[in-house]
Amino acid sequence: MPTLPGNSLPEKPLLLIVDDDALICDTLSISLSPLFEVLTSHSRPHCLQLLRQLRRAPELALVDLGLAPVPHRPDEGFALIADLLKLAPRIRIVVLSGQSDEGNARHARTLGAADFVAKPCSPGDLQQVLTGALEFRAVDNGRHEGSSPLLGNSPAIQKLHLQLLQYADLPFPVLIEGESGSGKEVIASSCLHYDTSRRYRPFLAINCAAISPNLVEATLFGYSRGAFTGAVTKKAGYFEDAADGTLFLDEIGELALDLQAKLLRVLENGEYQRVGETQKRVSRARIIAATNRDLRKEVKAGNFRADLYHRLSVCSIVAPPLREMGDDRFVLLDHFRQHYAAQTQQQPFSLSAEATELWCSYPFPGNVRELRNIVIRLTTRHSGRLVDATALAAELDLPDEPQEFTVNSPSGADALTSDALIAAAMHRLRQKDPFNLDRLLDATERGYIEAALKLAHGNVSQAARLLGIHRTTLYNRMESSAREQ
Repeated sequence: MPTLPGNSLPEKPLLLIVDDDALICDTLSISLSPLFEVLTSHSRPHCLQLLRQLRRAPELALVDLGLAPVPHRPDEGFALIADLLKLAPRIRIVVLSGQSDEGNARHARTLGAADFVAKPCSPGDLQQVLTGALEFRAVDNGRHEGSSPLLGNSPAIQKLHLQLLQYADLPFPVLIEGESGSGKEVIASSCLHYDTSRRYRPFLAINCAAISPNLVEATLFGYSRGAFTGAVTKKAGYFEDAADGTLFLDEIGELALDLQAKLLRVLENGEYQRVGETQKRVSRARIIAATNRDLRKEVKAGNFRADLYHRLSVCSIVAPPLREMGDDRFVLLDHFRQHYAAQTQQQPFSLSAEATELWCSYPFPGNVRELRNIVIRLTTRHSGRLVDATALAAELDLPDEPQEFTVNSPSGADALTSDALIAAAMHRLRQKDPFNLDRLLDATERGYIEAALKLAHGNVSQAARLLGIHRTTLYNRMESSAREQ
């Protein structure tokens, strides 16, 4: 069992290592401990439980993809990347994995990983990768100071600007909805606080998913001495510390139903109580909440109170996904590459004509966070050079061949957008190798049939149901495929 980090070396960055191999965890802990305060975990559930107990979020995470209960597949590792960024949005994640095919690397980076390192890797090389990720994290922390965080001129950004102008100085709650990586916290802190009349008042942010459920109430509302085991002194909560400033409740959809009722009371009349007290207190803080869930669906499912949703969404803002922002992806590209080149004292890279076309067609499923991480990697690896389409494609979650998307793929063919399919096709057609559409379609069909039969353990009827076709149709296609081979 790993131990929680102490206070002996507070100046060291906190590094979280997640690997189901105890020997690897021990070896990495020894080799990396001179530079980092190391915390280890062996599984995704254990890691998430551990994170909720920490008083500060780790600066870095080193994550293996092959974790229990499916160590032969990357599913748990992919899920952990998303979970880590949900609990600690500023964490820099480096994947260290033996499942190091290019498709896994691209998908990990799309989800938000800063880099991907294949096993085995020497401790010296790993230290260099982690140190570089930490340096870029420091650059990220101050990138919005003195400049507007909302860049672009697309209709989606113009609509967002208009909404922010309407809501910025109002006293009412604001609900920010949007996909992961779309910049919800930036909108809350920069646009709805620091760019308003509240700029000189407190801004406090709490991630509702990052706190153990039994500690959320005490964290939000405070507690009196003796209210529970370990409460040796009284302590103010976030509502009290926020005073007449702003309290940002991130991942509001993760809040338990009983706490939702208490939050609703604060929103209605400002009243709350510290845990263990009967004295009523009044909050003057403005509440901004954010979620990547569809709260309307959560309300219908009984997971979120309808009255709280309606109270929070008096002023509702949607952080647009990058795929709806058109040429703003070039505005962001230029901003980030100039910024990181200047901060790291390197020359900015440039894109070739074909790479520019690929950049234009790529859907950026990880949104602005993914775009920023791509720019960081290109700045690190291609400083001052021309990046061609091949080099850029290596950084995108873009398969070389559409037939790679099989039934048991982590993403799945049904999840592909038309933009992603077009981008994949463009990349394939640029290759000098001969291309034949009929052969590609036949190979894709055979791949799906074989995958369905394996999943169904040879049961043709079950395989047909997986493929969404009639059993007779599947028999005919199997016979046709056998004749052609």
